[in-house]
Amino acid sequence: MSVVKINVLTVPAEQREVLEQRFASRAGSVENSDGFEWFELLRPVEGTDQYLVYTRWRDEASFQAWMEGPMKAAHQHGGDTEAPKRPAASGSTLWSFDVVQSTGPKG
Repeated sequence: MSVVKINVLTVPAEQREVLEQRFASRAGSVENSDGFEWFELLRPVEGTDQYLVYTRWRDEASFQAWMEGPMKAAHQHGGDTEAPKRPAASGSTLWSFDVVQSTGPKG
């Protein structure tokens, strides 16, 4: 079954819009990766300053290939004419899960 990776990003209130704009500007960058199944950026509603970046992958190897290729390139500024941008998040933790059951709407 699939694997789920959840990146927990601590984002100060004044950086929320910056973070969301950066993800919006990269829309489409993960969808063509081999083994990619799903992405969601989850904004906190109350009680926390942590965003969740949810991705689901066919297997661990697919996730690792993306991490070492497209994701790594997207987070480096080599060859970019723009000055490196200050991170919008002040902290990051990666949670990993194996999907042991999955269901969707019937019909």
